Amino acid sequence: MARVTAVIDIGSNSARMALFERTSRYGFHLLREVKSRVRIGENAYKNGGVLQPAAILRAKNALGDFAKLAKSYGARKTIVVATSAVRDAPNRSEFLRVTREATSLQIRVISGKEEARLGGIAAANLLALKDGVTIDIGGGSTELALIKDGAIAETISFNLGTVRLKELFFDEKNDAKGAARFVEETLKALPPSFASERIIGVGGSMRALADSIIKAENYPLPALHGFVFSLQNREDYFDRIIKSDFNGLKSFGFKPERFDVIREGTLIFKLAAKAIGAREAITSGAGVREGAFLSDLLRNSGGRLPRGAQPSLISLLDRFGGDSKQTRWLAANAAKLFEALKPLHRLDDEWQKPLIAAAKLIGTGAAIDPYYPSEQESLLAKNGLSYGFTHRDRLLISTLLKIRQKKELNAWSPPKNLEKLLPEAKTAKWLALILLIAQTINLARDRPKIDYELEGAALSIGKVSYLGAEALERFKPPFDIILRIERKTS
Repeated sequence: MARVTAVIDIGSNSARMALFERTSRYGFHLLREVKSRVRIGENAYKNGGVLQPAAILRAKNALGDFAKLAKSYGARKTIVVATSAVRDAPNRSEFLRVTREATSLQIRVISGKEEARLGGIAAANLLALKDGVTIDIGGGSTELALIKDGAIAETISFNLGTVRLKELFFDEKNDAKGAARFVEETLKALPPSFASERIIGVGGSMRALADSIIKAENYPLPALHGFVFSLQNREDYFDRIIKSDFNGLKSFGFKPERFDVIREGTLIFKLAAKAIGAREAITSGAGVREGAFLSDLLRNSGGRLPRGAQPSLISLLDRFGGDSKQTRWLAANAAKLFEALKPLHRLDDEWQKPLIAAAKLIGTGAAIDPYYPSEQESLLAKNGLSYGFTHRDRLLISTLLKIRQKKELNAWSPPKNLEKLLPEAKTAKWLALILLIAQTINLARDRPKIDYELEGAALSIGKVSYLGAEALERFKPPFDIILRIERKTS
């Protein structure tokens, strides 16, 4: 059912196109993303918001190539939205006419509140959270959405953006204090209802800032979506960025194209986080483009995925999975084993989510490399479970799939660089052991009906295929547990 949808977002600073491939009703993944440094808002804010001819020409050329690229991927639908710089422009109708005639694209100019809603929809559906405040710092405006229990409760938009600040306060007079006063004064209009301990960063400025922290702290998973960092004792880091010159910004790991707006973006983020009362930040790699895609996909369900839907996991199974009956059997029996062994492992129920996800991914690696399937499954989990999983979940699932092999399971301990993200060795080993038992019981792919019984340290499994029984009888578990098995006879 693979279908490709193109979503183009024309921001004040850059224009981006994301190509999403749907693999089933709720399974989808990002196929490709391209960016053009259009700077449609360049020199507009010092000229009454009027879009300048050079910027319009850049946008027209970029959109023309975006349209051709989308067509080459067989996109069935192209959604185009324009934000702050275009909606504020007195000559926006001219811009829309020029681009429509050149590209045939129908551009929808969205309000600030709609922009905030789309960013909120993306975060609420594609991050593992229920509450928080999103902040999308663009070139011309900043949008915030209040998320409560997974739904968008309130939105607000401010004429507060990186390019706007740059042109008003830094290009000619370098008035950092004036910029800070302007931001603080603007944020006074933020309703008290937006108070939250968690701020969710959406957009390019936040991604650049989070990437610099990942590099500075040698964080072990170089993935922006779902990256969590504390805001305590972070003010000095932000201030050093704000006060840096272009040469100094290199030391923070920013890309050169971010140099002229990252200080403004950091200033807005720092003061907004303070106004909200946030103690931690989460980076969302998903924003307006993902929100526009989801808004279209979920137009009949209020913009919300069904509870428990996991788009990334579904998409991996759609693309690399085999027999869906085997997948369901493995997941169900991993859950049954978890319950049966509770008196021994004594793990909280929270560990069932990563366990079941790992069980579902067993078998996907063989589609890539039948000789080393567990390594491929581990990589798929680490790199492919973007939406709806925390970084801890991704690394744990990846680890479980890799160490469920008998030799690795007994000897495994958490690598030093992952100790802060992975659970203690005992927890991971129990979960991997459950995966190994569930998979081995079904080695003949006969999906036996089994009722597990635990007596003391002995787990009675019942009748298992010859292949499964043979493998289990040779295995010495890493814990004091006895496996009682009956062999099926032909």
